[in-house]
This record gives sequence, C-alpha cells and structure tokens, in this order.
Amino acid sequence: MVHEWALAEAIAMYIVRISKGRNVKRLVLSIGRLQSVDKEILDFALRELLNEGNVVVDELKYLNEEILLKCRKCGFEWSPLLESLGSEVSEFIHFIPEVIHSYVNCPKCNSRDYDILSGRGVKVVEVVFEEGGQ
Repeated sequence: MVHEWALAEAIAMYIVRISKGRNVKRLVLSIGRLQSVDKEILDFALRELLNEGNVVVDELKYLNEEILLKCRKCGFEWSPLLESLGSEVSEFIHFIPEVIHSYVNCPKCNSRDYDILSGRGVKVVEVVFEEGGQ
C-alpha cells in the first residue's frame, strides 16, 4: 500500500504543477505489470492527493503495459506470468522490478541475461485539461 501512495504522490505533484489551477477532464496512466500496482489503492490515493492540490479529475483511465522480455543470448522474446512465481516473489518484484532476473530464466536457452522491453513503471500517457489544453 505504501508503494501505491508513493507513486500517487509523484503523479499528483506533477499534475498539480502542470495544471496551473485547471481541472483535468481526462488523465490516462500506463501501469507496467512488473510493478504489480494495486489500481484501487493507487486510484484512491491519487484522487485524494489531487483533491488536496485542488485539482479535480473527471476521467481517470489506467492502461496495462504487459511484460515483454528479450534474451540477450538467443534473442527470444517472451511474456512471463508473474502469477506462476508465487506471491512472495511477486512482492519482491513489485518493489524492485529488476529482481525478476533472479527468478525468471529465458524459456528457450535458460539464460538470465535479458532486457526488460516493457512492463516497468507508471507513466502519464495523456492529460487533457478543462480548457482543452494538454
């Protein structure tokens, strides 16, 4: 829960700063699956923090960014299922996504030398203000 509040605080600070007193018609965030973010907690925290900053968001939308890994040894690309790793490992990855290298091997060559192509972080994809500006 602390993780989601920290993410919400960073997003809220950014939105409050760029809003310049305007309310937000639409805010779209992309959430990487490696982060294992609880969207309900993030949503609650973000709305509370934006409210404290006097910014109202009419529509808040979340996009899921799927995990995609690419092996540096053989070039194979795959999307691991975090659920298969168990709750304890998923919790480790939740806080430090790079820890996935300790628990997941390339299914083709068994290497742990791979890049995380997508599925990390939380990104602001779109902000539309009431006046129509972005």
